[in-house]
Amino acid sequence: MKNPTLALCIPAYRAEQHLPRLLATAQQQDPPFDEIIVCVDSSPDRTAEIAKAWGVRVLVNKQNLGCSRSKNRTLEAASADWVHFHDADDVLLPTFTAEAHRWMAMKDAPDVVIMGFEYRDFVTLELLATGLVDDAALASDPIGFSISCKLPNFGIYRRDKLVRVNGFDCDASVLYNEDVAFHTKLALAGFRFRASALITSINWRHQESMSAENVVRCQMAHYAVMGKVAECAHSRYLEGISRNMWLAAQGLAMHDEWVKVDLVLAEVQRIFRRVPSVMSRDFTLLRRVLDPHLAFRVSE
Repeated sequence: MKNPTLALCIPAYRAEQHLPRLLATAQQQDPPFDEIIVCVDSSPDRTAEIAKAWGVRVLVNKQNLGCSRSKNRTLEAASADWVHFHDADDVLLPTFTAEAHRWMAMKDAPDVVIMGFEYRDFVTLELLATGLVDDAALASDPIGFSISCKLPNFGIYRRDKLVRVNGFDCDASVLYNEDVAFHTKLALAGFRFRASALITSINWRHQESMSAENVVRCQMAHYAVMGKVAECAHSRYLEGISRNMWLAAQGLAMHDEWVKVDLVLAEVQRIFRRVPSVMSRDFTLLRRVLDPHLAFRVSE
């Protein structure tokens, strides 16, 4: 029986400064990746030229398709048994492929393995957080876990199963929250999840990150993802979905986006009428005497 194979799939846009660093760490892996595929998303800089110079397979989008569609293009191009998607501005630690192959070789290997990572400041190198997922909790209830906790973009996935569910959700409404959309989609499709206890990547904090510059869009995208999950999840998950929507509304209120707050509150009331425990005691008391829209305005 042949050993399972692994592809590294990299969506890249304006990545000329970061891509060489990632590819260097990728080519230092032992065992090596069986495929390395970079999808350059109509980038106006030298990203495509740099990727080709490293000898990896390069796909070039004629127009900008976005991160999810670029990841799906690499998925379609890959032939390995398993795939790993990695942002161009992060790096791999030397242990990545060895840990991936340990899981892939298991007799009853899962469909998804979430790998551990460090979150560090790119300038100072300060360790800001360590990302390790509770393996037992994730394995026992992937749907509930992926709703309550944002799973990081540091997983390995069975390619054939991923192809069958069409990979990443390319709906524009979930842009800025693609990872949550992706993992909840897989969990709802019945994928079996596990989590590694080993740190194998570094996620860099960049001051110019997409999420930092698009806080309101991130909140609206999270609301959109939860709305999609609510359409097909069992009723026992509705309270968790509601909690995330309330938090999205709270984040929008902090930026005075009251039209969007009202939109989210109308939907969350339809899904689950009770106020989740995540909201403050003062807000819960206000909610007893005021309409939720008024309660939000008074509390903010």
